[in-house]
Amino acid sequence: MSRILGISGSLRRDSYNTALLNAARALADASVHLEVATLHDIPLYDGDLEQREGIPAAVVALKDRIVSSDGVLIATPEYNNGIPGVAKNAIDWLSRPPADAGRVFRDRPFAVVGASPGGFGTILAQAAWLPVLRTLGVRYWTGGRLMVSRANQAFDERGGIREEALRAQVKAYVDGFAAFANGP
Repeated sequence: MSRILGISGSLRRDSYNTALLNAARALADASVHLEVATLHDIPLYDGDLEQREGIPAAVVALKDRIVSSDGVLIATPEYNNGIPGVAKNAIDWLSRPPADAGRVFRDRPFAVVGASPGGFGTILAQAAWLPVLRTLGVRYWTGGRLMVSRANQAFDERGGIREEALRAQVKAYVDGFAAFANGP
């Protein structure tokens, strides 16, 4: 059994990226357990808050979920041609304190997907994640790309994927990443 933690980089209730993760969970091979996490309870990073109160409980809980997973799948929106602030903020918290960052990130399989109503999917946001993830020392999966463009048309009102070709692409991607996450 491969345990993948999908993290949605969007807070929106009807997020295309959360829908993408939910679709991936439903389409994945039976040997893949994909759990979806959101970032709703993570506060803005504040070094004074960290010094005064320590790491927030929501961050500790997400760290524990990452550590207990075989791999992490980030579903990123693309805001103004880059990484959404809420997602980067979560990564900044997750890397605190620096002495604990290796436990959470070092050599852990990571992959990035995304959905956007625009015509280019999330190509720029996905590219912007590369130096961040490289700095954290993750084992980044380069075995596929998944960028859902025109997401407002790709998903139905319940968040399901409308087209069989996209369903097949999502399934192949998540199954491929799960195999990578369980590899050597």
